Amino acid sequence: MNLCPITYESCGDNRYAIKGIKKFSRRLTTLNDFPYSAGEQRTEAALRASKMSVQGIQPKLSVRLNLKQASFEITDKGGRYLIKPQHNTYPELPENEDLSMRLAELVGISVPLHGLIYCKDKTFSYIIKRFDREGKSGKLATEDFAQLSGMDRDTKYNFSMEKLVPILDMCTFPAVERVRLFRRCIFNFLIGNEDMHLKNFSLITRNNKIELSPAYDFLSTTTAFLSIGKQIDEIEEVALSIKGKKRKLTRKIWIDYFGMDRLQLNSAVIAEELTRFSNSFDQWYELIKKSFLSEATQEIYTSLIEQRRRLLKI
Repeated sequence: MNLCPITYESCGDNRYAIKGIKKFSRRLTTLNDFPYSAGEQRTEAALRASKMSVQGIQPKLSVRLNLKQASFEITDKGGRYLIKPQHNTYPELPENEDLSMRLAELVGISVPLHGLIYCKDKTFSYIIKRFDREGKSGKLATEDFAQLSGMDRDTKYNFSMEKLVPILDMCTFPAVERVRLFRRCIFNFLIGNEDMHLKNFSLITRNNKIELSPAYDFLSTTTAFLSIGKQIDEIEEVALSIKGKKRKLTRKIWIDYFGMDRLQLNSAVIAEELTRFSNSFDQWYELIKKSFLSEATQEIYTSLIEQRRRLLKI
């Protein structure tokens, strides 16, 4: 009995559930392998890096769905999806990111359509729909926090969590977005995502409203580091310092200092947010066990969450 890598539901002897395939298009009845191996995808990504509007450490490709071929194809223009192949250093990053985004959705964080797809070498690549595109050629106004703060790709780590807060004043409803930012920061701390730099936060304008964009680049980087033998005390906990620290963060720093003082959230709102997480942990653990990560990596991921939730007392 197979598990669909798009829906995480049983799909019999098929590799995908019909429900999963039709998330990409109602006209699809099957989905063929992405016609590149992981190595070939990394090569293609390197060749196209200068043409990509979305860049980062992970290799990625812009793709579009070819309905006639029932497959995704690489394109330099008009891509509606991004594909990330297996990394040549860190194992299981596609599986890690797909799982992390599913965990985020369980606590009410908005995420785009995403999943895992089979490639010609039988590896998985991670696929995510671009949230800054609409219709056949439309674009939604989207700016990341590096752009909004006058920073760039080279200085995206030269900032602090405290300085993120005033950027939210650009939003239509800043108070709502402060709660959403708090939720995302707690989430990323819990799963061990220590690479949330300025370019991994964005504002988007939709329906005449400016708000935080759907989440992207959520993955447990700490799990990836631990899986290749790094020690926990070698790994930072956040990309942007908070109260001058990037490691050994405490509940007091996250709740009292960042939540109440900097974000100006009251105790009732914070309690509601923490309850949101505590009510989701059982579902998280079930989803991790169901995920496409290896058992060893599942154990690392789960153990990290347990450690962090004990520290935050949730």
